[in-house]
Amino acid sequence: MRYTPHTAADKEQMLQVIGLSRIEQLFDHIPQSIRERAGISLPPGLTEVGVKRRMAALAAKNATPEGWNLFLGGGIYHHAIPSAVDAVISRSEFSTSYTPYQPEVSQGTLQAVYEFQTLICQLTGMEVSNAGLYDGASATAEAVLMARRIQRESRRRVFLSRSLHPQYRAVVSTYLGNLKDVELVEVPFNQRGATDVDFLKREMDEKAMCAVVGYPNFFGVVEDLSPIQEACARSGALLVTVTTEPLSLALLKPPGAWGADIAVGEGQSLGVPMALGGPGFGFFTCQKKFVRSLPGRLVGETVDHEGHRGFVLTLSTREQHIRREKATSNICTSQSLCVLAATVFMATLGKSGMRRLAEINVGRAHEARERLVKEAGLAPSFSGPVFNEFVLRVKGLAERQTRFAAEKIIPGIPLARWYPELQDGLLICVTEMNEGEEIERLVRTFSGK
Repeated sequence: MRYTPHTAADKEQMLQVIGLSRIEQLFDHIPQSIRERAGISLPPGLTEVGVKRRMAALAAKNATPEGWNLFLGGGIYHHAIPSAVDAVISRSEFSTSYTPYQPEVSQGTLQAVYEFQTLICQLTGMEVSNAGLYDGASATAEAVLMARRIQRESRRRVFLSRSLHPQYRAVVSTYLGNLKDVELVEVPFNQRGATDVDFLKREMDEKAMCAVVGYPNFFGVVEDLSPIQEACARSGALLVTVTTEPLSLALLKPPGAWGADIAVGEGQSLGVPMALGGPGFGFFTCQKKFVRSLPGRLVGETVDHEGHRGFVLTLSTREQHIRREKATSNICTSQSLCVLAATVFMATLGKSGMRRLAEINVGRAHEARERLVKEAGLAPSFSGPVFNEFVLRVKGLAERQTRFAAEKIIPGIPLARWYPELQDGLLICVTEMNEGEEIERLVRTFSGK
């Protein structure tokens, strides 16, 4: 079949339909300062050996968990990954697979996704899970869009907690940027580092569409969801929870038990390496009554004509299948390899193993916080309970960076970038990978000893 590109007449007609006079106008929203105007200047080509040496030299500039003491959290976490995870996902049947456009012949892939859905529902306490999304940020945005589909047109106020991951809030804003009927309302946080419930009770009315809160939130604080759920129920809004550290749910009361309508998050800490901040994958769960508005795909269990167990795409309301412009979302992948890693991780550890791992995280995080306060003189920024990360006030943070670099310690994430009122705030994360000696070095370096 011959490939025929769009003719000049085709292009002109499409531009007329969308009210533009030239194609370049499609890119007017991109700031002029970041547009490439002079072309790309590429260096001379290299031999194969030269390329390998060049790549090795670039890779050597990276700080790795093996060479540095990392206390980084904020959505990407350093956890031990059982060898079984890599052993399974490295099999060619999985590592080379792609989206199953003929799903019935991809029974292994479908079963893996089905098992993931089952496990993530058990972890979150929710009734339905999809096959996964790009990441926690896009899952959060998709949750808001789903709430928009569920709620009446008169309900278009979205209450975003300011203690929610700032990058997630930015992605939500981007997704909703061209939806003129949606209003984003920023909810302040209180002295506990948690969502200001009094604000919600005061501001949420018959126009409220949903409230979106972190659980635990960006500051590591474990939100008390009960009063938030009550405020949502009173106003008729949906409660959306966002979890960037799903290991916490092995220990905490799950979102479903709090009455959450939609529970989403980032799944990276479940068997996926930190890498350079990705890839990860988003998980997306909801109550069964909302399943028809669920974005992406849902794998279900069935039997074939001989009565044998089998798996199918029970729900697939995305644009690349049958729904086209009526799709619930335009996601084009389920991040299946990362989803498989998470499935193997959760199955390997089991319920008791994940709970024990979560307990180790809590214990070491609280030990580190207590020692940093008592021995290094740092002060907590918030009083709320935490899981494995917390915020401390560190005076002269910028000046201390040289000392930390000399000790090969990355002590955490400075918060001033997103929270001007937390200029001295440092988000510190402690996991099972930070053993006693690393915590000792962190305390000693903060103390100036």
